[in-house]
Amino acid sequence: MASVVSSVIPRGQVDLVDFVDWSGVECLNQTTSHPLANALKQGYRDDDGLRLESDADEQLLIFLPFTQVIKLHSAVITGPEEEGPKTVKLFANKEHMGFSNVNDYPPSDSLNLSPDNLKGIPVTLKYVKFQNVRSLTIFIEDNQADGDVTKVQKIALFGTTVDTTNMKDLKKIEEH
Repeated sequence: MASVVSSVIPRGQVDLVDFVDWSGVECLNQTTSHPLANALKQGYRDDDGLRLESDADEQLLIFLPFTQVIKLHSAVITGPEEEGPKTVKLFANKEHMGFSNVNDYPPSDSLNLSPDNLKGIPVTLKYVKFQNVRSLTIFIEDNQADGDVTKVQKIALFGTTVDTTNMKDLKKIEEH
């Protein structure tokens, strides 16, 4: 599996999971028994027994803040053939979105995932729309079979970091 994962990472891009600010991550409409961490965290997302699963209906709304500014190049979203995501909308730097207002904003990119994508084929994004990303909102609108439950095995984001100063790392210098 590791060789497959390394072959999908586009040249010059890195897996951005290390730059996710876990304290601010949110997922609306997830089941408590199958939370977002199962699909997003390294180690968990490569375990076929673990997954993210929707609760009340097929939709999921995921908010991912980053610890530093990133450029997002591509995404791998995997899932089962029938319950895997189909229509996925990505919003760069849009905070405080809910199901009631997600359709009020145009997405930075909209993906229509094929069965091949659900098996791990990366989707290249509109790179110009994802140049200075501080946070990413992922709206999974429906699934392949239009069922009531959406299942996501893995979400992997690939890109690069933008060289900036992490303000949290700065320390105040005291004058004497």
